[in-house]
Amino acid sequence: MASTTAPATPAHTMTREERKVLAGTLVGTTIEWYDFFIYAQAAAFILAAHFFNPLGAENAQLAQVVSWASLGISFLFRPLGAIVAGHIGDRFGRKVTLVLTLFGMGAATTLIGVLPTYEQIGITAPILLVLLRILQGFSAGGEWGGAALMSVEHAPVNKRGLYGAYPQIGVPIGMLMATLFMFGLSTALTPQQFESWGWRIPFLFSIVLIFVGWLIRRSVDESPVFLAMQQRAKESSAPLGQLFRSNWREVVLAALIFAGNNAAGYLVIAFFASYGTKVLHMSRPETLVASLVGGVGWLIFTMLGGWMSDKIGRRLTFQIGYAIIILWAVPMWWLLNTASLPLFALAIFVLTIGLGPSYGPQSAMYAEMFPARVRYSGVSIGYALGSIIGGAFAPMIAELLLARTGHAWSIGVYIALISLVSFIAVCFVRKSDQGKDLHVAEVHEEYLRTHPGEHVPAVAGEPEEGPAVASDPRH
Repeated sequence: MASTTAPATPAHTMTREERKVLAGTLVGTTIEWYDFFIYAQAAAFILAAHFFNPLGAENAQLAQVVSWASLGISFLFRPLGAIVAGHIGDRFGRKVTLVLTLFGMGAATTLIGVLPTYEQIGITAPILLVLLRILQGFSAGGEWGGAALMSVEHAPVNKRGLYGAYPQIGVPIGMLMATLFMFGLSTALTPQQFESWGWRIPFLFSIVLIFVGWLIRRSVDESPVFLAMQQRAKESSAPLGQLFRSNWREVVLAALIFAGNNAAGYLVIAFFASYGTKVLHMSRPETLVASLVGGVGWLIFTMLGGWMSDKIGRRLTFQIGYAIIILWAVPMWWLLNTASLPLFALAIFVLTIGLGPSYGPQSAMYAEMFPARVRYSGVSIGYALGSIIGGAFAPMIAELLLARTGHAWSIGVYIALISLVSFIAVCFVRKSDQGKDLHVAEVHEEYLRTHPGEHVPAVAGEPEEGPAVASDPRH
């Protein structure tokens, strides 16, 4: 088998700017996912009773299904957010887009924390809740793409997987923060206090995280790829139009590759805790402890997956991760259904062994799939579409399958099938993409392809003719 690893490069010591970039991308995705997880866990425990009261009075499970649907509806607006943020990011830079999405996401989360309930303002309450979820989804649509590209485009070529794993671990860290917050409140407050007003505190705390994230991100320099691209190729045509003309295949692949991981991930994020509490009659703190164990596993194996992809190739790393998910998706329910905390937590932990390798290398793989001019749009839209196919309604589908069949393992069949689709999609990613030049040479080639016969001005210090080579020794 041909090697998929990058050519040997000199040893590289992480610079101060690189550390700032990785911190900035990690903080942003952590805040984004903290906001989403707080909502997901509130959807599991609280929202059905406070915002969908009439449905709950008639059918508690139907109210829970609608609560899960409110979780998923924001994903439908992620592609729109990805289109807008991708256009801004490809035109004006990764940094400005990251700041805008951070504020949009945090503002929506904070406002949910002060939103009146159905008992207080009637039908207006769920309408406002859904509108704020839409704002969350719109903002989140551009968050991940910018963070992923900032990390990968600053990385040495032989460490793209590892550097790209930093925005990825924002998922488990955000989950750990949200779960710890919920666990602390669940143990410190009485059930009545938590359900009355305690659930609002984690939403309000988001305003603190926004301020911290802004302080870190404002000090991060723009991506070197974007700066080089500005010098090389100032065009009048919209990058988005070129994306769908020339790179629709990559967009579809990116969406399908993410779908399985996102579906399985949202079971860990929200459904397992709800299932343990409402079906198996475990205590809320017990299910939150199990979620914490899952978050730790997800964090470890995501970083490991990014590192592995630099060593054995991104395709193979993804395939290993999805194979584990497919094989474990059904058997894990026999452990979950014991309602024993150690076995319940073990089932989730083993699932994260597959989630990590099928998520850690994603930033690097996606960045290498798209040319620089449309990279932000491509990775953001592919990621957003994958979220819709995979995680948007995974908890709702799981709830419906459980209600229809009465067998929890049927949910495992659903996860295994969608993960199989993702496994097959990964097989169509070109091995030659890994390790390719993300910098000036690629921009130069793309410009020449779309402007045959035109003269391309040189970047200072580089020749005017022939493909430019990035002068940065890291690359």
